[in-house]
Amino acid sequence: MKLVFLRIGLLSCLLKLLVLSALAVPAWAQFRVEVTGVGMTQLPVVIAPFKGEAAAPQKLASIVQADLERSGQFKGLAAGSVLLDETSRPDWSPWRQLSAEALVAGSVTRLADGRFDVRARLWDVVKGQEKSDFKDTVSAGELRLSAHRMADWIFQQLTGTPGAFASRISYVTKAGDRYSLWIADSDGENPKSALTSPEPIISPSWSPSGTQLAYVSFELRKPVVYVHELATGQRRAVANFKGSNSAPAWSADGKSLAATLSRDGGSQLFRIDLNGGEPRRLSSSGGINTEPAFSPDGSALFFVSDRGGSPQIYRMPAQGGPAERVTFSGTYNISPAVSPDGRWLAYVSRIGGAFRLHLMDLASGQVTALTDTSADERPSFAPNSRLLVYATIFQGRESLMTTTLDGRIKARLAGQGGDIREPHWGPVRK
Repeated sequence: MKLVFLRIGLLSCLLKLLVLSALAVPAWAQFRVEVTGVGMTQLPVVIAPFKGEAAAPQKLASIVQADLERSGQFKGLAAGSVLLDETSRPDWSPWRQLSAEALVAGSVTRLADGRFDVRARLWDVVKGQEKSDFKDTVSAGELRLSAHRMADWIFQQLTGTPGAFASRISYVTKAGDRYSLWIADSDGENPKSALTSPEPIISPSWSPSGTQLAYVSFELRKPVVYVHELATGQRRAVANFKGSNSAPAWSADGKSLAATLSRDGGSQLFRIDLNGGEPRRLSSSGGINTEPAFSPDGSALFFVSDRGGSPQIYRMPAQGGPAERVTFSGTYNISPAVSPDGRWLAYVSRIGGAFRLHLMDLASGQVTALTDTSADERPSFAPNSRLLVYATIFQGRESLMTTTLDGRIKARLAGQGGDIREPHWGPVRK
C-alpha cells in the first residue's frame, strides 16, 4: 500500500508505517551498487590499482572508481596490467589512446603502529602533467573512509565542486518483528546499527553537525521524537506530548527542530528548542501541516499541507507567518527536500496513481520528472547538492536509489536479503 494523505493527527507516522510494514531485511545484509544510464558528458578517468592494496583490508581503487561513476560525471576506464603508484612517471601514449583525461595512482602501506599510509597522485593526461597529491593516515577500520575522501579530492580537483562521498546515510530496516536504524557510508556499505526496537522507527534526520540523529519511535506505543547521540548511543525524548509527535527536521544551526504535533488538536507545525522550553506553534491552518524542511540559510520552512483540498508543498518564514504555495503541477505533492545550495526542491508527486520523484528549480519554478518508477519515497540531497537518494520499488523489489539531478544516472543500493526504507543523507565527515 502506498502513501495516503489521511486527515488525522497521526498522518506523518501512518504514512511511513504503511511502507514499513512490508520490510524484511536481515541485519547482515550488504549492498550491491548497480549504476545505470549515460550522462551527457562524462570525464574519462583511470584509477589504477594501488600498490600494496592487495594486502590491505580494502581495495581503495575500486571504491574510488565506484564513487566517481555513481556521481554521473565520470566514466571509469580499465587500467589494464600497468603497475603504477604516486611516484611513477607515466607513459601518456596508452592513456591518450583510451581518450583518458585524468589518471590516478597511489599506494597503501601498513605502518609499524598498525595504521595505513595512503598516498595518491592525480595527473592531467591531456597536458601530461601532475595536478595534485593526496595523503592520509588511517586505521584499518577507516580505509573505506579514506577512499571516499580520496574520491572527494578527485571530484574537487576535476570539477571545482566539493565531493560528498565521505558522508553517511541513515535508513530503516525491518527483520521479522525487529526494526533497525542503520548508519552507512554514502555508497550503502559499512552499515552499523544505531538502534533496534520491536516497534516502528521512522523519519531519521541528520543534524547539521553529523553527530546526532532525530527520529520517531513508537516504543512507548505512540509516536515520540528522540534525538540520538551517535558517538555515545545516548538519546533523549524531545517531543513526547499528548497525541502524535512526528516528522522532525533540524534547523540550519542545529539548535532546534521543527516537528508536527497534535497536542492542541489537528496536526500543526511547531518549533522545539533543544535547550528546553515550550514548543512554539508555527502553523495555524485548519488542514494538516507536516513534513517540514528548512531552507539551507534557515530563513524559510517548506512543508506539506492539505489546506487547499489536496496535499501540496508550501513555504513560510521559519519563525511562522503567511504561507505561499510552491507546487502547482499535479494534485498530490509531498515529501519536500531542499538542496544544500538552495537551488532545488525535490519532492514526490502522484501522477496517474504513480508516485514519482520530481525536481523543481526554485528560481524559475520549472519542474522535471526524474524517474519512471511508480513508488518513489522520501528524497534527500547529498551535501554537495549533486545527487539525490530516495526509496522506491525497482524491478519488483523495494530498493534504495541515488540519481543525478538530470535523472540520467541512477545507482541501486540493493540489500541482498531484503529491503530498506527511510533514507536520509548526512553531512560530509571531517
